[in-house]
Amino acid sequence: MILIPILGDQLSLDNPAFRGLDPQQVVLLMAEVTQESTHVWSTRMRSAVFLSAMRHFVIELRAVGWTVDYRQLGEHSFVSLYDYWRAAIRQYAPTKIRVCEAGDMRVHAMLADLCDASNLPLEVLDDDHFLISRADFARWAGKGKQLRMEMFYRSMRKQHNILMQGAEPEGGQWNYDAENRESFGKNGPQGISSHNPFPADAITLQVIADLQQVLPDQPGAAEAFCWPVNRQQGLQALDHFIKHKLSRFGPTQDAMWTDQPFLFHSLLSVALNLKMINPREVIAAACRQYENGAADLASVEGFVRQILGWREFMRGVYYLDMPHMKTANHFNYQRALPKWYWNGETQMNCMRQAIGQTLQYGYAHHIQRLMITGNFALLAGIAPAQVCDWYLAVYVDAIEWVELPNTAGMALNANGGRFTTKPYIASGSYVKRMSNYCKGCAYDPALKVGDKACPMTTLYWDFLDRHRDEMKANPRAMLMMKNYERLNADELAALRLKAAHTLSNLDQL
Repeated sequence: MILIPILGDQLSLDNPAFRGLDPQQVVLLMAEVTQESTHVWSTRMRSAVFLSAMRHFVIELRAVGWTVDYRQLGEHSFVSLYDYWRAAIRQYAPTKIRVCEAGDMRVHAMLADLCDASNLPLEVLDDDHFLISRADFARWAGKGKQLRMEMFYRSMRKQHNILMQGAEPEGGQWNYDAENRESFGKNGPQGISSHNPFPADAITLQVIADLQQVLPDQPGAAEAFCWPVNRQQGLQALDHFIKHKLSRFGPTQDAMWTDQPFLFHSLLSVALNLKMINPREVIAAACRQYENGAADLASVEGFVRQILGWREFMRGVYYLDMPHMKTANHFNYQRALPKWYWNGETQMNCMRQAIGQTLQYGYAHHIQRLMITGNFALLAGIAPAQVCDWYLAVYVDAIEWVELPNTAGMALNANGGRFTTKPYIASGSYVKRMSNYCKGCAYDPALKVGDKACPMTTLYWDFLDRHRDEMKANPRAMLMMKNYERLNADELAALRLKAAHTLSNLDQL
């Protein structure tokens, strides 16, 4: 007998752990346990997505002949996966445990410790959902102290022959970033199609009810449920994006707008990260739109780079740099996360918008995560561990392999620029340029001091002041520091006073 744990982000019939095995000799283990929603205080929407997708997947597994030991929330006494797996070992007396590598090293450690304690062999298989293995990524990275996603992305384009003309990139250049940074202008986004929601079905509604019963104090809500929970819906979401949004995705992928949480973004990260759909079919679908003339190269390349470059790179870096990444704190920041990160009740409209939609849908797009909530946390000196836990807790697509490097490495620069060329920081002026969030806000993005000063602007200049020596040594920060050096002694004194007051009253902003 072989026991195969199936984790909540491994919802694919192509799971390598049970590929090629006789179903008569295998029991698949799946359980809903409270610890997976409480080790970080997960929002209702995040837990609902994972549990609903798991319940849908067990139906698929049983339909094709697999034996699944499945335990639903509220119907057992197991608090942790460790407890459940230990009981399963006692019940089934297996000869070994076989598993596809976990996307969270905490979970892998639990299973490895249990197998050691039980004197059972543990066979861990590479997760070939991804386009590069952990071993191959480590070979690409070598022993370099700094890694660059752009160079990795180019190597992946060549290796997989994606958007290539022989040895050269399609269109003659590797990326079209310069063409993909437009705002919506005064009139806002036009022609947005439906975001193709998947309202809660009977299974999802039961999950939400179970969560309310077992974990009644979870933050956020699940009334606006709109996420795919099985492969069929994942493919529908892909088809909708490819046909209705991809051609508009590129130019305004960094733009934001009040009360428009989805815009032209794909909303495929849930289906991808839970492995209901495969990145190869996503990339192929996007490339076909370019080949057919239905989407321009800038939009297609920008989207492909997110899947083939960014997503694969983040996974590689996660396994390469753990466990240090988990505790990295380059700036030695210790401040507590402001309370309004959990309720959105702040006078800063940009933060209220980004956090509000996060708590409602479990979603914010990459610029809202990086340049709104992440940017503020970096400028305000929030302890990285608290920020990382928040990101893992609130987003429906968050699994540690993708959440941690994006938060600790990109948003917070907690690893000292291991794979970024400079901290991702911006003042309120950036927010005003890329959105309409500043319109009607209690604060003025142009002001760094005074009662109406935008906290993001104040703390941006204060960050440059506090870290002036490090920033001066960074060629990518040259323009920022030239502007900083124009401040005279009186302006600096006023800035430092305002920043100190702002930092002492973060919960009241």
